[in-house]
Amino acid sequence: MPRPAVTAVLAAALLVFTAGCSSDDGTPPGDRSGATAKPAPTGSASGGAASPSAPPAKGSAKVVSTLTENLKSPWGVAALADGDLLVGSRDEGTVTRVDVETGKQTEIGSVPGVSPEGEGGLLGLAVSPSFASDHQVYAYFTTASDNRIARMLYDERKPPGQQLGAPDTVLRDIPKGSIHNGGRIAFGPDKMLYAGTGETGETGLAQDKKSLGGKILRMTPDGQPVHGNPDADSVVYSWGHRNVQGLAWDSEKRLWASEFGQNTWDELNLIEPGKNYGWPEVEGKGGGSGFVQPVAVWKTSEASPSGIAYARGSIWMAGLRGERLWRIPLAGTKASADPQSFLEEEHGRLRTVLAVGGSDLWLVTSETDNRGTPAAGDDKILKVDVT
Repeated sequence: MPRPAVTAVLAAALLVFTAGCSSDDGTPPGDRSGATAKPAPTGSASGGAASPSAPPAKGSAKVVSTLTENLKSPWGVAALADGDLLVGSRDEGTVTRVDVETGKQTEIGSVPGVSPEGEGGLLGLAVSPSFASDHQVYAYFTTASDNRIARMLYDERKPPGQQLGAPDTVLRDIPKGSIHNGGRIAFGPDKMLYAGTGETGETGLAQDKKSLGGKILRMTPDGQPVHGNPDADSVVYSWGHRNVQGLAWDSEKRLWASEFGQNTWDELNLIEPGKNYGWPEVEGKGGGSGFVQPVAVWKTSEASPSGIAYARGSIWMAGLRGERLWRIPLAGTKASADPQSFLEEEHGRLRTVLAVGGSDLWLVTSETDNRGTPAAGDDKILKVDVT
């Protein structure tokens, strides 16, 4: 059921954009309205079951249950080996474990040093690929001086609220701002850590290879440059990005990323090392041979994309301002059909999507991030069946 006041709010958002605001999305409206079995873990928070190279042109997405409710500013989500979810609160700086059988929430601890402001705060979460032995949880977060990535020991034997150890910073000095902090982190199939960053509204950072802003970064679990990176002594993997908040790998281990546009075009990009993705010289398609062309683009009013996941041969992309879930079917390195949208204006702003094997996705709403209109129960984690 569509939510009220969409036209008025989108008109207001358009006025803000026309006035030159460079926030990551607009500020649309609100009005929307279980337990679930634990899924079989896939071993990768951004992975999914391998799918045929040419999925059907048309798919489907249906919300089958609500796992949990009343989350506050949820942003980063990571799956543990048993399927339970770790969910970070952007504004409160806390990490909560959600039992996927009962939906029960248990706060496991907070991240010291988080300084929430605007789009900054406790952002992406990732679980170490060696979690069974090292018990490390990684977080990307905003401090008073920078954005950084740290890891923390997760000790389940300790009392709730005290299970996260002190942060061990692995990478610091990522530029921070009230907008465009990026924030998504994920371990790739190569067991290296990847991070999407933003240019904080200072557009020149995206083309400055010496800056960590407006980039996709690739590093070892200790935060060091990886052999095979474009520059041997740098964690910069790709550049020319405005604000990357979605990372996922397909069944052939190719990296995909979603990116916020400014006034015109949001993007889905296939990421290749050492390539320039154009911002601020170009938004969307075009701009000459020196820039990589996006695989798909959307009007900013229809997307403002944050998290993405790969499942059933398609990329699934959560839309904030667009308040919908997009499906982009893939054939190798191309989209095999036009993107298809689902759940439009049914659950509000959508922040994070996580593939958990087979046809299941976890979808996290984002109505309590100061840009939505929270309804009863917001924010929620929804279980979505997709094809």
